[in-house]
Amino acid sequence: MQNFIFISPNFPTNYWQFCRELKNNGLNVLGIGDQPYEELKPELKASLNEYYKVNSLENYDEVYRAVAFFTFKYGRIDWLESNNEYWLERDAALRTDFHITSGFQTSDMPRIKYKSKMKEYYQKAGIATARYHMVDDLAGCKAFVAQVGYPVVVKPDNGVGASDTHRLSSDKELEAFLAYKEKEHPDVAYIMEEFVRAEVNSYDAIIDAHGNPIFEAGNVSPVSIMDIVNNDDNSIYYIIKDLPEDTRAAGRAAVKSFGVKSRFVHFEFFRMTENQASMGKKGQIVALEVNMRPCGGFTPDMIDFARSTNVYKIWADMIAFGGTDMPVGEHYYCAFAGRRDGKSFVYSHEQLMQKYQDNMRMVDRIPEALSGAMGNQMYVATFSTRDEMEKFYSDVLAVTDATNAKVQAELTKVLALGEPEAV
Repeated sequence: MQNFIFISPNFPTNYWQFCRELKNNGLNVLGIGDQPYEELKPELKASLNEYYKVNSLENYDEVYRAVAFFTFKYGRIDWLESNNEYWLERDAALRTDFHITSGFQTSDMPRIKYKSKMKEYYQKAGIATARYHMVDDLAGCKAFVAQVGYPVVVKPDNGVGASDTHRLSSDKELEAFLAYKEKEHPDVAYIMEEFVRAEVNSYDAIIDAHGNPIFEAGNVSPVSIMDIVNNDDNSIYYIIKDLPEDTRAAGRAAVKSFGVKSRFVHFEFFRMTENQASMGKKGQIVALEVNMRPCGGFTPDMIDFARSTNVYKIWADMIAFGGTDMPVGEHYYCAFAGRRDGKSFVYSHEQLMQKYQDNMRMVDRIPEALSGAMGNQMYVATFSTRDEMEKFYSDVLAVTDATNAKVQAELTKVLALGEPEAV
């Protein structure tokens, strides 16, 4: 029997499904988390063979002792994963220290966690990247801006999601950012990149031990997560009905270049919405960043709805057997809309539920830890056509005040851009 340690199996709240499918496949599933056992969801309790509570997952010594305990009790650990961006480096350190060879080691972290290091591997895969500069002083940053022009984007070189990401449009804003960095984060390395006018297209895949995909999908984010977080906007993205061939090709090339094996991945690409001389033409794929874990939040469930399948099982089958016989059924668009509290919407929750009762797949409050990027109230629905999905977005996000209505008009314009042909 294989021993699998799952770090933080209780968050996100849907990740118990990974544990369930592992246990169904005959693995010994061992959880380590900081939530008291009695507070775990019943479904998660039933999916674990044993759970070890630590006071803090941030305390490496505590988590190390938990892994040592499981090793002493059950023998060699075959797998250790969290499937969570926040813990990727911690996972790698534990694998390295306990000689668990089924995943990334500490030596692998620079190329998959540092945005500046990723560019080399994207370029090896033949994928264009935005020009960049490691933030130093005002003179160095202004010299870079002189090459690429405003706006520029700055963010931590080793960061999670869109947190602490800033768009700078003038020397005044640049100076303010450098003052903020010096005061708040003097020891954090920031990367500055030229601004790419684009929407974000992703490649979401489950990769086997030989580096080959056994399942592929993708999503589109017409509005950047950076803008959603910084402007306190509503959130939208959707699982595309059929994956475009250029996204598939770029994703597969990146998998090979980064040396990905036995993982669920979420690679982000820009699809340019206008020509930019330094990168290419409208519609071209440009690298954004790699994420060596599933797309965040409830996206695995959305992929299930969009493909009439079970990606939790496909992933667990890959772990247990190296492949899967899980069927993939009819394809749909699966739309996520995250409403932000405090906005005045035209249609009430009850009206939306009545109108889209046949389409709704998930309706819930979004956990506070995810609300910055995803809004406060989520609606997930499936549609056979893009026109139906666009009408859904129009209804869910319609607002009554003029300021937000202008934002809604911009969103409508972005959605009208359409999408590349899928193959």
